[in-house]
Amino acid sequence: MLNIEWSKLGFEYMPTACHIQFKFSKGKWDSGSLVKDPHVSLSVAAECLHYGQAIFEGLKAYRCKDGKVRVFRDIENIRRMNSSANYACMPEFPEEMFLEAVNKVIKANIEYTPPYGTGGALYLRPLMIGSGPIIGIAPSDEYIFLILATPVGPYYRGGIVGVNAMIFEDYDRAAPNGSGRYKLAGNYAASLKASKIAKAKGFPIVLYLDSKEHKYFDEFTSSNFFAVTKSGEYITPESKSILPSITNNSLIELANHLGIKATRRQIKFEEIETFAEVGACGTAVVITPVNAIQRGDKTYNFTSDKGVVIQKLYKALTDIQYGNTPDVFNWMRLIE
Repeated sequence: MLNIEWSKLGFEYMPTACHIQFKFSKGKWDSGSLVKDPHVSLSVAAECLHYGQAIFEGLKAYRCKDGKVRVFRDIENIRRMNSSANYACMPEFPEEMFLEAVNKVIKANIEYTPPYGTGGALYLRPLMIGSGPIIGIAPSDEYIFLILATPVGPYYRGGIVGVNAMIFEDYDRAAPNGSGRYKLAGNYAASLKASKIAKAKGFPIVLYLDSKEHKYFDEFTSSNFFAVTKSGEYITPESKSILPSITNNSLIELANHLGIKATRRQIKFEEIETFAEVGACGTAVVITPVNAIQRGDKTYNFTSDKGVVIQKLYKALTDIQYGNTPDVFNWMRLIE
């Protein structure tokens, strides 16, 4: 029996029973194995260490109301990961192998899946790295693919909590024709400096405008941006620089299902005056309400953590994830 205080879990790494690991060599993936050692052995010349050939994903498995464990939309994660792999000149990982790998790593760590009612989940982190020794700039010819599992608690305790965001003018998240729409590790390394500066000034998250003109809303550091207009419409940016968020896509489908008009389009910064609610959405939190956005010496205020639409969408999605309501979209895959 595990000695875990489920009520004290945060969004942090905890070693578990094992991870699952595969190796790519001579043009093919091996059959993989469960590995107890939470360390990876690499050559000092491994491509990922020098030229950053690394991609990752994030998804969750939930212990539902009926006691069974289900994973949320994992097929979309491997499809997005393979899109990233293609961009980074890495081999794709077969979809069926991925689904089976998810099954195995969850079953092997089933005791670490937080109980229903705690608000926690088993977080899965698929990772692919170029492991071959490379000194010249070129794609690796060897790769490691793994999925780690770790229990995480609810990001918010006692309800979703609003935060303040800061718009940076001196830092861009991604180039107009760059790698922003792919989940490359380097994209996040490039955001650390701005995030550090923002947090020192009391802003938990950074909001970026488009890097070409700084005229349009783009994305938060690690989450998609959306707003709910005063007329009740859910809007989110259309941009080649934005990571296609599985959570955001789900919220759009949910909104339309609930009779809330949802639109993906370019959103000019000047439209901020029409916003009633603002949110950042992603796997870790589902929705982070944004109560204020500061740009320069001007602050725009909202009451997003009390917003009717944000609260409605948050509850609707988490109810599906925990099995409180019927999964009409077939998003949850049973782990048997």
